[in-house]
Amino acid sequence: MQESIREPAVAGQFYAGTREALLEQLEECFTSGFGPGELPEVNEEGPRKIVGLVSPHAGYMYSGGAAARGYYVLARDGRPGVFVIIGPSHRADTRVALDPSDGWRTPLGVARVDREFLRALAGATDVVRFEEYAHLYEHSLEVQVPFLQFIYGEDVRIAPICMGDQSLETARALGEALARVIRESGSDAVVIASTDFTHYEPKRTAEMKDRRAIDAIIALDPEGLYRIRRELHLTMCGPGPTAAMLYCAKALGASDAELLSYYTSGDVIGDFFEVVGYASIAVYR
Repeated sequence: MQESIREPAVAGQFYAGTREALLEQLEECFTSGFGPGELPEVNEEGPRKIVGLVSPHAGYMYSGGAAARGYYVLARDGRPGVFVIIGPSHRADTRVALDPSDGWRTPLGVARVDREFLRALAGATDVVRFEEYAHLYEHSLEVQVPFLQFIYGEDVRIAPICMGDQSLETARALGEALARVIRESGSDAVVIASTDFTHYEPKRTAEMKDRRAIDAIIALDPEGLYRIRRELHLTMCGPGPTAAMLYCAKALGASDAELLSYYTSGDVIGDFFEVVGYASIAVYR
């Protein structure tokens, strides 16, 4: 039976489209002033304390340094068995879509989809279903995969989840189901919530709003995040993935979180009138 491989949708747009150029671009993300300043090395004996990660999903020239900060710390923490990636749906009208393919191709190779994990998740909650179309053009999930391949090689297992319904109720149901599947399967999983923060507001306003949202995330408070979203009209695009990650992390014993990086697109290009905020946050058990 022929394998079903999802082809890259935003290679050559959000990140470089050839292997050589992408490797060079990823190195720049880690070694630039916005990144950690050095290339990551996997600590194979790492403590594996990170259960959740918030990571941005803009083009690498904008948010790559913030993403690199998170992935650098993840590499030092060890080698997870499966990377659950939850991103908002920017294109497809869907509730919560699981990807049915066998793997995702990037210029760095094919990352395998953990279909057994996703089937178990589909059996654990009725808020999810397999929908290929929701994943075909979605960049919020795809841009995370080259970072994982750069650090861990081609032998990475991913579980891609695309959220169209970002209600707090759906996020709670998804997060709690994820925690059950992770516990019952014995998977060494990390849940990556893909989100950018404030969109297209002046830098000072964006930083104020984003600081409030980040404080709620660090406090492991998904309800507080949604309250701040309502009060401040926060244009963060992935509150659902972030809340689902927090519910899952708390159910798995998370007790602490750390802001690793925050800056705006204005800090990159010098235009502070309409910025987008980027953050990387690690959640620890």
